[in-house]
Amino acid sequence: MFMRRIRTVAAALTASAALALLCAPTAGAAAAAGRERLGPCDAGQLCLWTKAAFHGTRSTSELADIGIEDCVTLPAGGSAASLANRTGRPVTAYQSATCAETGEFTTYPSGTWAPETPFTVRAYKVWEH
Repeated sequence: MFMRRIRTVAAALTASAALALLCAPTAGAAAAAGRERLGPCDAGQLCLWTKAAFHGTRSTSELADIGIEDCVTLPAGGSAASLANRTGRPVTAYQSATCAETGEFTTYPSGTWAPETPFTVRAYKVWEH
């Protein structure tokens, strides 16, 4: 009787575990949902939003169009409050529109999603690995 009860409990646990695996979202689906929730930004791009939390107007720069270690100034009067770096390279965001290191600056590794930058971004540089 005792062994039958153990087998019944074991079978119920195995069935519950199998059901949980079937109902759980895949890692790919969870990652896709996370990317969608953060904001659209494709591989090879640097995406900048005018407002925090990936809201406001989005501008993108393709890695193919950015000179390595060149200071890229945002258009006159333009700034960013959140960014996503999907370039495959580190990117430094500058408070200064001329990439001057006298103002604030932060380097973001590739794969970074920054919902709120610590300062208004006015320029950036993409670095070699």
